[in-house]
Amino acid sequence: MVFDIDNWKEITATLARNKTRTFLTAFGIFWGTAMLALLMGGGKGLRGLMEINFTGFASNSAIISSGRTTMPYKGYKKGLWWNLTTTDVDNLRRAIPELSAVSPMTSRSTTVSYSSSNFSGTLQGIEPNFQEVMNPVVRAGRFINDSDISKDSKVCVIGSNVANILFKGDDPIGKFVKADNVYYRVVGVVKQRSEMSLGGRIDDSILIPMSTARRAYNLGNSVSYLTIVAKDNVKISDLKQKIHRVIRANHPIHPDDENAVWIMDISEVFEQINTVFSGIDLLILFVGLSSLIAGIIGVGNIMWIIVKERTKEFGIRRAIGAKPRMVMEQILSESAILTLVAGTAGICFAVLILGLSTYGIRTANADIPQFEALDFQLSFGLAIGITLTFLILGMAAGTIPALKAMRIKPIEAMNDK
Repeated sequence: MVFDIDNWKEITATLARNKTRTFLTAFGIFWGTAMLALLMGGGKGLRGLMEINFTGFASNSAIISSGRTTMPYKGYKKGLWWNLTTTDVDNLRRAIPELSAVSPMTSRSTTVSYSSSNFSGTLQGIEPNFQEVMNPVVRAGRFINDSDISKDSKVCVIGSNVANILFKGDDPIGKFVKADNVYYRVVGVVKQRSEMSLGGRIDDSILIPMSTARRAYNLGNSVSYLTIVAKDNVKISDLKQKIHRVIRANHPIHPDDENAVWIMDISEVFEQINTVFSGIDLLILFVGLSSLIAGIIGVGNIMWIIVKERTKEFGIRRAIGAKPRMVMEQILSESAILTLVAGTAGICFAVLILGLSTYGIRTANADIPQFEALDFQLSFGLAIGITLTFLILGMAAGTIPALKAMRIKPIEAMNDK
């Protein structure tokens, strides 16, 4: 039947006999495949957009900050304010080998100046392992290193926005900028990868060695907060109790006062996002399948009507020697063609819309490297899978009408009005 030209002409003529009905049925299939493909591609793209917000940020990390005690201890009343110190940093590094990085930080608002240009941003005191947490892109020069820390060097790394405003396209490396009446030599320019920030966006910040920040602002051994990164296959949640014990041992905090130390587990945020997208995936599947079923029901209805209208024709065919199998193949082939053509058109339409969406978002964010990998598009295998699913279900929907046509007896068909 595949190469029977007369059979194909008959299928075309049958479907064209009632153009409005055929069009509406085909549109139902078209819209069902398009909706399913758009939802799946859109869900993939939205997940990609969300992941871009966290690109470069260590997922297995946490932020630790001090708070107020909620229980009295060693003569101190509850409500005592306390500060994290460099001793806490050393104790965590020594006592918890499961941590790959413990990075102290301090942050404050400042105005950075160069020549007659000014930029209001954030000054952050950091250590070299800050890169393990945020992993910024080094656009020029280098990052803060261990030598800068040991020598309390007055050097800085500036964010890309700071560099653009202050130097207006000139090379800033080796030049001096002023922040809070202190001059720092620029050794690097960085750009933030993720949308998550610690103490302010890196693009709008001036980063200086933590040791230099403590001296410049008379911080002593205090730090504003800590960022930690766990080693591979180690969960921050499994280390929380140990972290609490190590920090409480260095401060007048009751052993049972877990609210005095605030720990924000970034991995929990990632897990919550994955849970949300799992729910979205289920919703997409439900809506898409609903559209699919609606289209398939339409196929079944039109094939049933076609069989009813052609009862005499099928009776005559049986009378002149057509086998029941041949009648059934005729109906199923008409169902398959209608489903395949409309379904393929729906997939092509969805691919076009998804492609335009991908192009538009990439173009609008051309200066952000992460968006180059953003893709709302369907994979070829998924597109074929959706089409084949519609084809199989469309033929299944035509099976009942085909069985009815196969059972038509010539004498009954001739008496049908």
